[in-house]
Amino acid sequence: MSRNDEFSEYVAARWPRLVRAAVLLGCAPVEAEDVVQTALMRCLVHWRKVQRAEDRDAYVHRVLVNTFTSSRRRHWTREHATAHLPETPTLDHTVAVDTADAVLRSLDRLNRDQRTAVVLRYYAHLSEQQMATVLGVATGTVKSRLSRALKVLAEDPHLADLRGTP
Repeated sequence: MSRNDEFSEYVAARWPRLVRAAVLLGCAPVEAEDVVQTALMRCLVHWRKVQRAEDRDAYVHRVLVNTFTSSRRRHWTREHATAHLPETPTLDHTVAVDTADAVLRSLDRLNRDQRTAVVLRYYAHLSEQQMATVLGVATGTVKSRLSRALKVLAEDPHLADLRGTP
């Protein structure tokens, strides 16, 4: 299998998950696609290095987190492109929007390190060891970030509304 074929298969299998991870890190959906595309272009340029990585998914997520962090350093003041114009009527997805809004508001209460840890653990399903590799920190640091993040999320009123608890 050629390098391009292998890369194409990898992207096809991981694209939705990587875009969702970027959204959970704090990107708008259209921006998330741009961030993932940039991260994957970086991976393609160094695909041999990605292939040799002990854990390819952890490596790509690390590139994604670094790309996201870099994108946040830039100040964008121009209009953002959109994939389509909302000219056709659609079904009412209010509940899904409200749920997504509550989750994103809750994630916004976390600091960047905690938010990244939550996304990598509970969305990307990386192990603590994989997360430590991605983040370049000790496993104990990963555990403490997750512990602190989960405490903040457990006390968050936006999530309490979703759980139906006061």
